[in-house]
Amino acid sequence: MKFTRQWFLTICLIISLCGCNSKDKGADSPTEDSSQFVTLTDVVPDAILEIRYFSTYNFTGQRIDGYLEPTALITRQAADSLLEVSKELLAQGYRLKIYDAYRPQKAVDNFVRWAENFNDTLMKPYFYPDLTKDVLFPQGYIAEKSGHTRGSTVDLTLFDMATEKEVDMGGTFDWFGPESHPDFCGNPDTGEYTGDTKKSPQGRTITAEQFANRMILRKAMLSHGFKPVDTEWWHFTLNNEPYPETYFTFPVRQLKIDN
Repeated sequence: MKFTRQWFLTICLIISLCGCNSKDKGADSPTEDSSQFVTLTDVVPDAILEIRYFSTYNFTGQRIDGYLEPTALITRQAADSLLEVSKELLAQGYRLKIYDAYRPQKAVDNFVRWAENFNDTLMKPYFYPDLTKDVLFPQGYIAEKSGHTRGSTVDLTLFDMATEKEVDMGGTFDWFGPESHPDFCGNPDTGEYTGDTKKSPQGRTITAEQFANRMILRKAMLSHGFKPVDTEWWHFTLNNEPYPETYFTFPVRQLKIDN
């Protein structure tokens, strides 16, 4: 058969379209591949770990599926940026304290099952006293997908080396409510404290010092390539995350040396 130039261009177009379709189809596919991840403390040795989902002190009151060891895993790119954050904050007298980093899809599925069980309110007084569980999905506190599962998101706070205590942020990690929002009682873009409590259903507030502490963490994270969310002062994702459409499934445990 004689191939004309038109035939050639048609074949190239078909190959190109097939390639695009294959990529789109696999973009959101889960994967067990942990080869591009590192143990966070191998890169940021000064970080303190308090992996809440390995313990029972979290909003469910139980250890979460997929957390086999109390360690933190993260993509190499995010770890490198976090190291720069750590260096800056160490010079100011702080260490990073990590609550969570990579979160396997199995853990997210665990959260979903917990949220659907309206009778399980064991930890309500400590993490969501103003809410009923039927609003957790509509208000976005629980979702079927999490940025943590893509591997470049971290939940963290500050540890004061002078006092040897966690820095007072005016609220606990994983508190479900507007009091956790970065703009609660202030403007996170300017760092101005306003003391405005209108967002709090119970009139709760944080002090100027507590707001300023949140801003110390926020400023350092944004300065080194992370972006915040509007609902959690402790949550940051690498701007140029390497796997924006990949959801990983391997468990949280110490990585093998050959990784």
